[in-house]
Amino acid sequence: MRLSGKVAIITGAGAGIGKAAAILFASEGAKVHVWDLKMEALEAVAAEGKGNIIPHVVDVTNRKQIQETVGAIMSQEKKIDILVNNAGITADALLIKMDEAAWDRVINVNLKGVFNCCQAIMKPMMDSGGGSIVNTSSVVGVYGNVGQVNYSASKAGIIGLTKSLAKEMGRRKIRVNAVAPGFINTEMTSKIPEKVLTMMQEKTPLQRLGLPEDIARAYLFLASDDSSFITGQVLSVDGGLVL
Repeated sequence: MRLSGKVAIITGAGAGIGKAAAILFASEGAKVHVWDLKMEALEAVAAEGKGNIIPHVVDVTNRKQIQETVGAIMSQEKKIDILVNNAGITADALLIKMDEAAWDRVINVNLKGVFNCCQAIMKPMMDSGGGSIVNTSSVVGVYGNVGQVNYSASKAGIIGLTKSLAKEMGRRKIRVNAVAPGFINTEMTSKIPEKVLTMMQEKTPLQRLGLPEDIARAYLFLASDDSSFITGQVLSVDGGLVL
């Protein structure tokens, strides 16, 4: 029960990695407030949490909605210990063919969404005596990827945000780290052509795609006191893809 008594927020928790993380965190003793765009999906996640998962419809690009939800959680729980910024989208295209709307949409959700949530959580987490923020980057935020200039830029920006915020908040006992997943078997990667996924699997030393649970366990480590002397780091969880 590594999160016994902790209160967590996980964004993008309606499916995939966020769902796996919510269920894992609840099994480890946390009260988990899950955010996503569709209540039906969130209620399905909550049904697996035995009363320890609470759903909220929140758009991470909507600052007013975020602030109101954080306020409601603080009123209910009196503290917030963990924030996992997991929400993210793709809108892939070669730069020469990418329209401005696709750029703005990905940056607004993936990068500004992290900014919005971190900013909203700062004072409540400080008032709670500290905590842990886990941001979701990507291996393509480190190494880039063809057809993903918007996504890669957003994930690279998260790394810079993570390192800077870790320096700002260390004295406040708030740790800030990032996880950089490789290719994970989720709805997002289902849009990638099969031949590309096969090629990436063959390039991965562990010879498989990752599972949502692989990333959820990394989130758990960085959210828990097991990583109490770790901040400002980027943990690659990619099966050795970028060795």
